[in-house]
Amino acid sequence: MKFYTLFFAFFSITITSFSQTFKANLKDLDFMAGKWTLKHEWGDMEENWSAPMGNCIMCSYRCVKNDSVLFYEFIVIEQTDSVPVMKLRHFNPGNIGWEDKNTPYDYPLIQLEQNKAVFERPDKKTKMTYERISQKQFTVTLEREDKSGKRVTDIFNYKQKE
Repeated sequence: MKFYTLFFAFFSITITSFSQTFKANLKDLDFMAGKWTLKHEWGDMEENWSAPMGNCIMCSYRCVKNDSVLFYEFIVIEQTDSVPVMKLRHFNPGNIGWEDKNTPYDYPLIQLEQNKAVFERPDKKTKMTYERISQKQFTVTLEREDKSGKRVTDIFNYKQKE
């Protein structure tokens, strides 16, 4: 019994220590910068990502179908003591917010590779992966729970708009 107690204590400390050692800098996300567009079944999409400046990166997004805006998103990625955290809000036409004004969706950065960043909500319901495939290609993978709780993956293959 004593062995198991020690083993689980050591295992818990190791896991906690490992999770606290992941650090990343906002400047590591500069590969996301650019104007990205896509024709998709949901509609024509456009994401405009700024280069890192100060302690943030900004993105404006819109989805347009049949010449009408379906929805917008405004995203900021802000540097914290350990990792950048993406904060996302959705808006209907007329700039009507979906989320409470004081509680955007938070997505801490959980994984970083060259030209690839993975953000995930703390409740694990949504994960977003941003990957620069080439100079003119950018892929966003959205893993989420649908209304029935089933996991769904949507892949958005953007091209750079000049």
